Amino acid sequence: MALGSRLWTLWRFQRFVLVSALVALLMAIWSIYSISLMPPKLTPRSLRMATATTHVIVDTPTSTVLDLRQNSYDFDAMTQRAIVLGNVIANGVVRESIARQAQIPPAALRVTAPFTRKQPRVVGTDNPKRTSDIFASMNQYRLNIQANPSVPMLDIYAQAPNAKTAAILANSAVEALRGYLANLAMTQRIPAKNQLRLLQLGRADSSVINPGVEWQVAFVVFLIAFSLGCASTIFGSRVLRGFRAAALADRRAAA
Repeated sequence: MALGSRLWTLWRFQRFVLVSALVALLMAIWSIYSISLMPPKLTPRSLRMATATTHVIVDTPTSTVLDLRQNSYDFDAMTQRAIVLGNVIANGVVRESIARQAQIPPAALRVTAPFTRKQPRVVGTDNPKRTSDIFASMNQYRLNIQANPSVPMLDIYAQAPNAKTAAILANSAVEALRGYLANLAMTQRIPAKNQLRLLQLGRADSSVINPGVEWQVAFVVFLIAFSLGCASTIFGSRVLRGFRAAALADRRAAA
């Protein structure tokens, strides 16, 4: 009964329902495009999210992983060095080099250093937290560096608006760190036999994790906006009907 009454009300106020549909359509378009009036154009919003993953072994010229003559203390020492290198990626010139290779502003890149039991949270990085980061999360580029606690390996996870950029971020993290270590060794004249080696286990694999998100967002926004418009129309009709009934009652009382 109530549903039929509401549908009849919407049928009587078809013009308002049409306006609600047009407004909802405009909001749906706005949710997936940035609308510019001068000049008139539509710019797609970055709603998709892609990830990429690569893994790096931190080793020595005489491999601690393959050479059985290496003792467990050397292996543990390399594991600790991997944690240090993970923190190097998150700060300074390495982070800026990654941003340059990915052709993004350094301020847009967020890098999370490895967590350990002795350091369970990020300390002293070049990535200050801001409240506005919540709203810009889809437009940001992220690197999450994780250090394996038992072996000298770094797991690098990248996030970007598209799969290509995510893969570039992950691979650039390895290349930028390798370049930084090479320059540092050259400056300090460290022989090649005493330098660390970074062995990347294949190029980064990337994929989009939310394909078709634009149409999903547009549909949800349209549905919510159109529902609110119809609800406002029904509420307005009730207010108008009540106003008319009160006015009629006043006229009868006056008569």
